[in-house]
Amino acid sequence: QLPAGSLQLTLYQYKTCPFCSKVRAFLDYHSLPYEIVEVNPIMRKEIKFSSYRKVPILLANAGSPLQLNDSSVIISAIKTYLISKRNSLEEIVSFYPPMKTVTEQGKEVFEYGNKYWLMLDEKETKRVYPVKEVRVEEMKWRKWADDWLVHLISPNVYRTPREALASFDYIVREGKFGTMEGLFAKYVGAVAMFFISKRLKKRHQLRDDVREDLYEAVNEWVRAVGKHRLFMGGNQPNLADLAVYGVLRVMEGLEAFDDMMAHTKVLPWYQRMDEVIRKAAV
Repeated sequence: QLPAGSLQLTLYQYKTCPFCSKVRAFLDYHSLPYEIVEVNPIMRKEIKFSSYRKVPILLANAGSPLQLNDSSVIISAIKTYLISKRNSLEEIVSFYPPMKTVTEQGKEVFEYGNKYWLMLDEKETKRVYPVKEVRVEEMKWRKWADDWLVHLISPNVYRTPREALASFDYIVREGKFGTMEGLFAKYVGAVAMFFISKRLKKRHQLRDDVREDLYEAVNEWVRAVGKHRLFMGGNQPNLADLAVYGVLRVMEGLEAFDDMMAHTKVLPWYQRMDEVIRKAAV
């Protein structure tokens, strides 16, 4: 538990972004109060202060203001800070240096090689991860959520023109758009994302019916949790549970979400996650 007001947090986000949803799930579960700034996805003037132009961005003040980028870095750094009483948040963030890389398409991006690690000493590590396999498993599935699960969202929510329009109706309703911007985003965005989702389907080598990939991935997660654990973290969610829940949650209210619930075995775990996060956030 942190003393009241010892960590002031501001999250810059798009509400319907799966990476932002992961961070909110983490902060809510740990009962950390934070302010939300909804970013206009077209102009992005809310983050003009930042050379890093993606969301989520977390501004954290634990004595001095800091900017944290990348959802998994945010989660690992703040979790380390909650556990470790030795290091300042500034020092912890320095353990996650950005490395500039170039994609196959020639685009410059920043990567954080150790972003799934919690920076703990031996004693703290033993307390959080009593056996080595627990840590390895958590890191593996956090990475899986970023590298695979998240890439199944767009092809599924924009699968057909009708689903694309319903998805953009939801995005415009929940996001920060002006009236004309919203209308433009809804209809032009829906058409654009329908075609982009086809490109994503090809890039990630998904099946013709992308629902099959979603069902298979979600059932793979359910099997990994197993029948004898409430969560992958045991009686309480770990960082992998929070990551997978955060990613899947952005589909709520859409056809893809209802289909997933009907055709996979994820519902009991998902309901447990819902309940534990709702209780913690009160």
